[in-house]
Amino acid sequence: MFEKLDDVKIRYNEIGNLLSDASVLSDREKWQKLSKEYSDLTPIIETYDLYLSINKNIEDCKAIIKANEDPDFVNMAKEELQEANKKLEETTETLKRLLLPKDPNDDKNVILEIRGGAGGDEASLFGAVLLRMYERFAERMRWSIEEVEMNLTDLGGVNKVVIMIKGKGAYSKLKFESGAHRVQRVPSTESQGRIHTSTATVAVLPEAEDVDVKLNMNDVKIDTYRAGGAGGQYVNRTDSAVRMTHIPTGIVVTCQDEKSQLKNKEKAIRVLKTRLYEYYQGQADKEYAENRKSQVGTGDRSERIRTYNFPQGRVTDHRINMTIYSLDQFLDGDISEMIEALALDHENKLLADGTV
Repeated sequence: MFEKLDDVKIRYNEIGNLLSDASVLSDREKWQKLSKEYSDLTPIIETYDLYLSINKNIEDCKAIIKANEDPDFVNMAKEELQEANKKLEETTETLKRLLLPKDPNDDKNVILEIRGGAGGDEASLFGAVLLRMYERFAERMRWSIEEVEMNLTDLGGVNKVVIMIKGKGAYSKLKFESGAHRVQRVPSTESQGRIHTSTATVAVLPEAEDVDVKLNMNDVKIDTYRAGGAGGQYVNRTDSAVRMTHIPTGIVVTCQDEKSQLKNKEKAIRVLKTRLYEYYQGQADKEYAENRKSQVGTGDRSERIRTYNFPQGRVTDHRINMTIYSLDQFLDGDISEMIEALALDHENKLLADGTV
């Protein structure tokens, strides 16, 4: 770990020097990238410097105790040594957590999808409760919300709702919310007062980057041939028609509308870029669908990550066996305690796996 920390410190100092370099200052994109890296490394370096300072203090205390010249100094050094060892242990733990690999999606905005699961109308109505919970949480975090798709039932429940939540660290906070959420309560439509169990599914995905089509012409096979079709002085007389084949995807584009081969090439490139955009966007949509399916399962009552029990006023997360007895506040968006506990559990598992 400490070899890694020494490397991080070297990189930190290197970035510090680069940020004042004239060539970097003139390149806005590079400067912003380095500034972010410098900002991300700062907490690690500050904690490492604190660790080194505490460690030096420990060595000084040990030297005083070993010299054994003044009893009062020795007693003070022993007390200070005990406190320093405790601080060193805490700082070491903090360093381990800071060195855990960061999820590259953590700073991204979130696409949050809610659907009614098992339980008919009651499941849909509970989906609306979850929607309000996340909207209230976003308000508490001072994030913005945009509706993407809003498919509600006649009773005001949720068939399918998709919203985008925009804010720094949105994905890092909400990524553990994906799965089947189970509710146990007496539905408003229940005349006998019986408790029903229903579910709604939640999928949380990082906002996809815009598909940026960068066409590498080395990946394109270009064939020219004589245009065919109805007459005209240029038909079948010059090799003006163009066929482009994008080798990685197999997409083929032909263009023979223009009299000039150059103009046909230009048009073919534009068409090829359009089709590549559609292709890659389709791949991204397919990945989104697969990620969503893996996150929420089937929505069956047994596939639950969390239970909201109204009669007992409690919410329980089954992944970390944590129960909070303040259901009303939780559903009003006060979910930070649960979110932080889930994040801590995730970090502890990474530490246990020896990730650092």
